Amino acid sequence: MFSRLFGRKAPEVTPTTDGRLVYAVGDIHGRLDAFETLLHAVAQDALASAPIHRPMLVLLGDYVDRGPASAEVIDRILKLRSEPAFEVRALKGNHEEALLEFYEEPGFGPTWVEHGGAATLASYGVQPPAMRTDVEAWEVARLAFQKALPASHKDFYESLELMIQVGAYAFVHAGIRPGVPLERQVERDLLWIRAEFLQSNARFEKIIVHGHTPMEEPQITGRRIGVDTGAYATGLLTAVRLDDAGHRIIQGRAVKSAA
Repeated sequence: MFSRLFGRKAPEVTPTTDGRLVYAVGDIHGRLDAFETLLHAVAQDALASAPIHRPMLVLLGDYVDRGPASAEVIDRILKLRSEPAFEVRALKGNHEEALLEFYEEPGFGPTWVEHGGAATLASYGVQPPAMRTDVEAWEVARLAFQKALPASHKDFYESLELMIQVGAYAFVHAGIRPGVPLERQVERDLLWIRAEFLQSNARFEKIIVHGHTPMEEPQITGRRIGVDTGAYATGLLTAVRLDDAGHRIIQGRAVKSAA
C-alpha cells in the first residue's frame, strides 16, 4: 500500500511564502476523526504563531472515498470556509474527479467503487448495486446519489482548484510533469502523476507540495514535500506548516484506525 521514497537534499529554490503562514493538509479520504484532530493542532499552532496576515489552509485533495465519513468531511470543510480563522483553499484530487464522473455517467460506478467510492455513496445514504454488471441498478444508484448530494457539496466539488502558488511553493494534488512549465501543466498529470514526478531529478520552478501517493512518513526533499500518510488506513493525517523560516510537520491521529 505504501511507497518508500526517501532522501534529503538542500533546497534548490529559496523557501519563502512571501510572509504568509500556510498549512497544507494531505489526503483526508473520509477520515473526519483524524481531520478534526489535525485541525485542532493546526489551530493551536496558528494561535501561538500570531501571524500578521490571516493564515492559509490548503487542502490537497482526495477528501472522499475509502474512509467512513466523506460527506461529513465536506460539511466540515464548508464550515471552515465560513469561519474567519483561515483562508481555506481546496484542491481537486483524482477521487473528486471520480465522484463527478459517476455523477454524470453511471457506467463509471463499478470502477469508482473498486477504489473506495462505495464508502462515499454510503456516507450520502446510497447503496451501491450488488452486481457490477447491472447497468440499470447503477443508473438507479446514480440518480439516488444526485438526489442525495447537497447543492453546496456539488458546488464544492465543481469549484475545486488545480494548483495554488504561494511564494516559492506550488500546491497540487499529485505532482507535476517534469520539464513542463507550471502554467502548461495539464489536469491529468496534476491529479494522477506518480513515478515520473516522484523519481525525477529535474529542477522545478517551485517547491511542489502534494499528496496522492501514501508514504509511511512525510517526504521532504529540495524539490517537493509529500504529506499523504494514508490516513484512511492508518488514522494518521499529516500537514506541513510553511512560512519564511522554513517548514515543520504537524500530524493528527484518530483514536482508532479504519478497519
